[in-house]
Amino acid sequence: MTDVAPSPLKKVLANAGQLLSGRVVNAIIGLAYIALTARSLGAEMMGVLVIINAFAQFLGEVAHFQSWQTLITYGAGPLLENDKRRFQQVLRFTLLLDLISAVLGILLGMLGAWFFWRQLSWPEGMNGYGALYALSIGVMTSASGVGLLRLFDRFRFLAAEQAISSFVRLVGCAICAVTQAPIQYFLLAWAAGTFAAFFYIAAIAIWDLKRKGLLSGFTVMGPTSKDLPGVWRFAMATNFSGTLDVGFTHVLTMAVGALLGPAQAALWRIGKQVADGMAKPARLMVPALYPELAKMRASGGQQAMTKLAVQIALIGGAAAGVLLLVSLVSGRWILETVMGPGFGAAAGVMNWQVAAAAIGVMTLPLEPMLVSMRAAGAAMMVRLVVVLTYLACLVPLIRTFGLTGAGAALVASALAMAIGMYFMARRRLARLAAEESSAPRPT
Repeated sequence: MTDVAPSPLKKVLANAGQLLSGRVVNAIIGLAYIALTARSLGAEMMGVLVIINAFAQFLGEVAHFQSWQTLITYGAGPLLENDKRRFQQVLRFTLLLDLISAVLGILLGMLGAWFFWRQLSWPEGMNGYGALYALSIGVMTSASGVGLLRLFDRFRFLAAEQAISSFVRLVGCAICAVTQAPIQYFLLAWAAGTFAAFFYIAAIAIWDLKRKGLLSGFTVMGPTSKDLPGVWRFAMATNFSGTLDVGFTHVLTMAVGALLGPAQAALWRIGKQVADGMAKPARLMVPALYPELAKMRASGGQQAMTKLAVQIALIGGAAAGVLLLVSLVSGRWILETVMGPGFGAAAGVMNWQVAAAAIGVMTLPLEPMLVSMRAAGAAMMVRLVVVLTYLACLVPLIRTFGLTGAGAALVASALAMAIGMYFMARRRLARLAAEESSAPRPT
């Protein structure tokens, strides 16, 4: 008997399930080290730490080329065709992107920490520690290893990435809490987690490449973008779109800290941590979705892409409703139980953050579809318009309504993003259908 290949939906859900196993552990450990940090440092110094971390992560995203998307989009075809030379060229190109990202990110981080610490509401003497923390940007920006493991369906190894990072942070924060260490040692513990995750992914990716024989004959020197049409444009578009997506989150934390102070920034960051943790299980379908859509696109399966996206959207919609209900009913209890009574005040803004996350969960297949159809520029334009509009309104909203204003605007921006991505994806699918119908049929 021949084995029946699993359907794309089953494959996405299976891979997402493998990621979920690690992320559940990560969510628990992540809340534990956040709670240790908050209880040890208090709201004020916890706010300083999260602002420094947000600063480093924001600059990491600014410099980050999202090389994993380039590797999956341009490497799926050569991998399916067993074209080792072309696959190695794509890998060489994405490693070059990672190197550029690391150098640029560290440089921006160290200079920014040294010269703009006052504007970021850091206390006197924290600029040097912030500059040292910026060294972790170099490993935040490396994504080729993640792309390789996603392309090879090695999601069970990816599942442990963030759990390892959080576990290292938990051990470090526990030592700091017991010894009553100052904030700089907590920063060291958080940075150590970032480095641990990088070395873990790099080791697994190299092992997998050797196992598949894809390192045989590979050299660092050689062609990169040659005969890869539009690859630089694609890399720049995904970089900018990724910067707007993830970096946007860290800009909000820094803006809240600058306008309302570190204590309010801590409430915003803790609410966001819990909201993201609640939405994480559904969002895990996205990294599992990219490789399947890329393979469908490489084999000309536009109708299958649409069917899969609709199925994922329906599952996401059901998950989104549950998320919002849990937040509204139990949000304050969750915060006070985990973080302490003083952090229950974050419940109000967390409801807005969960609502925004729920909208994103319902529409999560849209951007992966656009990227897989090599329309990353369209996704980038939608994100750019929405983010610029939000940022233009952010300062007056925070000054007038505080955290509530920032949260309500976050919901509005999530809704606008969803509508824009939907119309762009619909337009792109119609164009592909027209191209297929006008193509000459073989006789």
